[in-house]
Amino acid sequence: MLASLGNVIATDRTTLDLSQPQRIRAGVAALAPDLIVNAAADTDVEGAELEEQRALTVNGVSVGELADAARERQVPLIHFSTDYVFDGTKTTPYVEDDRPAPLSAYGRSKLDGEERIRRSGCAHLIVRTGWVYAASGR
Repeated sequence: MLASLGNVIATDRTTLDLSQPQRIRAGVAALAPDLIVNAAADTDVEGAELEEQRALTVNGVSVGELADAARERQVPLIHFSTDYVFDGTKTTPYVEDDRPAPLSAYGRSKLDGEERIRRSGCAHLIVRTGWVYAASGR
């Protein structure tokens, strides 16, 4: 879908490593994108309970760096988040204005990323989804 809009540059850890937040802005500058779509995350929900700092670095700090880079370049950021930012107790579907209340380290790390995006002041869209999948892989 995005390919129909222009040149798509899909990065991997060798190009833009979210475990290295201090390198994010330089990586974005080198790529010079017109739009940033972040579908990357540390999605090891159980592992985040054991290594919460790792999850916070990837899902929070680095996402904030992406947002700051987007603001500096004046390009929009589309970011995929999760329904784990909620506690799951609501009996009707969640809406944008519902108050987040994550129960897990993973949910807290994803909420941290969302909050950093908002604070950055960049033009953004945050998509909270229950599941992301692809034709191959896990």
